[in-house]
Amino acid sequence: MFQLIIVLTALVCYTYLGYPVLIVILAKLFPQTRRVDVHSRPSVTWIVPCFNEEAIISSKIENLLALDYPKDKLEIIIITDGSTDQTPNIAKNYEYIQVLHQNRRGGKAAAENRAKKFANGDIIVFNDANTIVSSSALKQLIKHYAEPKVGGVSGAKGIIVKKKDSAESKGEGLYWKYENLIKNADSNFNSLMGAAGELVSFRSELVLDLPEDTILDDFMQSFNVLKKGYIMVYEPLAKAEETSSINVEEELKRKIRIAAGGWQSMSRLFFMLNIFRRPIQAWMYISHRVLRWSITAFALPILYLLNAFALTSNEPFLVILFIAQSAFYFTALIAHQFRDKVLPGPILALYYFVLMNFAVIIGFQRFINGSQGGAWERSVRK
Repeated sequence: MFQLIIVLTALVCYTYLGYPVLIVILAKLFPQTRRVDVHSRPSVTWIVPCFNEEAIISSKIENLLALDYPKDKLEIIIITDGSTDQTPNIAKNYEYIQVLHQNRRGGKAAAENRAKKFANGDIIVFNDANTIVSSSALKQLIKHYAEPKVGGVSGAKGIIVKKKDSAESKGEGLYWKYENLIKNADSNFNSLMGAAGELVSFRSELVLDLPEDTILDDFMQSFNVLKKGYIMVYEPLAKAEETSSINVEEELKRKIRIAAGGWQSMSRLFFMLNIFRRPIQAWMYISHRVLRWSITAFALPILYLLNAFALTSNEPFLVILFIAQSAFYFTALIAHQFRDKVLPGPILALYYFVLMNFAVIIGFQRFINGSQGGAWERSVRK
């Protein structure tokens, strides 16, 4: 039992600390040299899937019309399939905007599949309706396509956090700073391991039609790019910001959906586990994605229970480890009780860590029973 506890402890430490530190070091020692062209202006189709976004669609369109990119090189498609509010009618009032609407709601993957058929650009950008992008975001994405082996470029997701925001808001903000650090290192060393759907672009010929039940469309498109022999790049200056979930219940709902999508994606990406054909990418994928979305989340409660049973051995290490784990979870519980208060950064990170791993376990349950479909209810944000 002692050996198993050591293995589980090492697994948790490697997943959340060891791999991030290692990949950052490798990216510094062995950075990839890739061509960029800041003057390149290929034709672009910018696609925004929307569902009942009447409250924000005007500000979203105005944000896109302010992009610093030649108008004759950019087409914007707003697809509102299934919307029952005024979203399509509002969008139709704007020039330079193509609106696609049908009453059937098939989910985000279905909407993107349909919108792609109307796309004329050499590059296709997918962007969430509830994000605000920087005016230079498109130029920052496009510059990387001067490198022939680049098949897709992801922007940087950011969370708009205010000083008086609650714990889940600040926790989400801290998490994305941590995640973006790893994404940047992954990209600089070899390839990004999965894009953020808030803002991601691909060479149009590489964008596939996905099954309509796909939960994480951005993730699946990213790895299809790798499957075809291209790489994904992360561009931190292509910013896409959104507000945080309105409360912990909404954030948990979002995390569970993503976790269910993670399990679904892993079940469809077995080619990424081929350590003989793609040894470096397989290691990165397993370390950054598979461990975090599967084994490690279950290892945490198992480790705590095993540690509790093993206390009778009076092994000093096991006693210290159990006290540390107990303090960790007790602090998370206290943070949950006071989540509406302003909490210190380390406690916020700890709380969000527990929330995230709980979501992975519930997400697994949804994946197994098939209760998380492609058409999902979005989380309410501030």
